[in-house]
Amino acid sequence: MKKLFIFFLLIGSNIVLAGGSPDQTAKGIFLAFGVGPRFPMGSFANTSKFGYGFNAELSYTNDEYLPVFLFLKSGFENFPGSQDFYRSSDYSNYSTNVIPVNLGIRYYFPPIINSQVIVLPLVEFSANYGFYHVLNEFKAGSGKNNFTQNENKFGFSAGVGLSAFMMEILASYNYYKTNQFISIDLKIRFPIYINM
Repeated sequence: MKKLFIFFLLIGSNIVLAGGSPDQTAKGIFLAFGVGPRFPMGSFANTSKFGYGFNAELSYTNDEYLPVFLFLKSGFENFPGSQDFYRSSDYSNYSTNVIPVNLGIRYYFPPIINSQVIVLPLVEFSANYGFYHVLNEFKAGSGKNNFTQNENKFGFSAGVGLSAFMMEILASYNYYKTNQFISIDLKIRFPIYINM
């Protein structure tokens, strides 16, 4: 716990250690879990209502990178079809499931609250890969056959948030061709390796 507190102080105050030997390098690996709503945009919003998603993330930093973290994140997202879309089409069921993989960087700014709880603003950017599985089911008597689609899509995301480091809220714009959406995640983060 003492090491975590010292590491957090390094992040919160943007201290960068210099001139130390390799065994004095501060570094850490962290595991985070996030969950929250997803809001389709553009043409994606014509077929799908708001959805949900959850993810797991590994992040890494050391005193040479602070306050920058590198991260790798994956999870699951679901977007059900909207009732308006069903009423105006031959569809009886339409849903989009996504398995995303994000590789990116996160930057923590100096604290905006520095009392009993330290709160840091943050921005993050990532390159995204998404495996899309789309279910297409039609109304009886429509004369159309049900089918599924599997697609690989590449895109990016950009997010802003507030962090107390162990807990974080993040809002992100996610871009894939024909599938843009806003995600909001509440995250809980745990240290899994710290070397001070």
